[in-house]
Amino acid sequence: MTEQRPISTVMPMSQPGDYYDLSRIRPEVLKVLNRVNEIGPRFAERARGVDDDASFPVENYKDLADEGFLGLSIPQEFGGWGFSMGEYAMVGAEIGKYCGATALTFNMHNGSMAWSRYMYDMPNLTPEEKAEFGPLRERQFLRAIKERAIYSQPISEGGQNWTSKPNQTQCRAVEGGWKINGFKKFASLAGYCDYYTIVCTEVFEGQEPRHEDTMLFVVHKDTPGLTVKGDWDPLGMRGTNSRDLFLKDVFVTREDLLIPRGIFGKTLPNWPHMMATLSPTYMGVAQGAYDFMVAYLKGQEPGQPPIDRRMYATKRITGGKMYARLANMRALWWQAFGEGKGFPTKGEVMRMYAAQYNVMEGARDCSPGDPHLRRPVDAEIPATGAYVS
Repeated sequence: MTEQRPISTVMPMSQPGDYYDLSRIRPEVLKVLNRVNEIGPRFAERARGVDDDASFPVENYKDLADEGFLGLSIPQEFGGWGFSMGEYAMVGAEIGKYCGATALTFNMHNGSMAWSRYMYDMPNLTPEEKAEFGPLRERQFLRAIKERAIYSQPISEGGQNWTSKPNQTQCRAVEGGWKINGFKKFASLAGYCDYYTIVCTEVFEGQEPRHEDTMLFVVHKDTPGLTVKGDWDPLGMRGTNSRDLFLKDVFVTREDLLIPRGIFGKTLPNWPHMMATLSPTYMGVAQGAYDFMVAYLKGQEPGQPPIDRRMYATKRITGGKMYARLANMRALWWQAFGEGKGFPTKGEVMRMYAAQYNVMEGARDCSPGDPHLRRPVDAEIPATGAYVS
């Protein structure tokens, strides 16, 4: 393990009250946000080693499990916390301030839990569909709570646009279940999660693949036919281990379904905020970059001379621009995620699109050294949430 610096050398970071109206946050949610900022310095201390070694933030996940964070999106009746989409997003952003790789992979786990939770509550499900759905989601929820199981959610297939073309990973019915064949690109947590949520298309003889036949299966990491291959080497996100996942005649049964047949296509288009859950990580990354800039200008950044650099007008102007960009991003993002629900209005959907775009692009713009901000600092970005992939 990479040698760690003492916690006391970690730079000062912002707190939720610096950018949220705390009167609009439930006390139990604020408690969790504050707890992230208490344990976050541990993540920041480990972040450089995770990126240098292209390792996985295993210790961070132990901390998250100890705190009960694996159950953020799980209903309370199953032992979870029952946070809303907006509340989960705030937690993910706080984690992203300290370690982008942890926040991004943590989203993959919570995404699987959220699909089981929110899709079940959709009003367009029939009583029969809910009766079939109930035991399936309970099985996954209890794995996360009792076994501390971690889930990955690989969807991408390397250039294939699955929103306009059915998933190329396919399953065919066989005796007792199905066999899955295909591959996934950017399979975050590859080799480190306990279960992969595999999105695939069920195919039938004499019929072209259809979106209506999209299926989701939960596949254990040690299932025969499942292999992880390839390299993963992007600066700042090496720790996500988003390698290639190959499936060759992977056998699954009805009990391995995440959601029943036919429900994915019936519900997901009507819950579009589910596809914007990468943005909390980048909201946190952007905030971490801003926090670094402030600490550097105040002479508080570990490893840098303790010089107050705020007397330079160019740095003050650029710092102001950076804050204005960040504040605009967060205001729209917070509103959009607070509106996340099934069957949103057109205005709510458009705000979600705008928030996703602004945060993902703005995280880059808020990175120290970005030409749009005229290079506000002359120091290396530290191994904290300031990394941008």
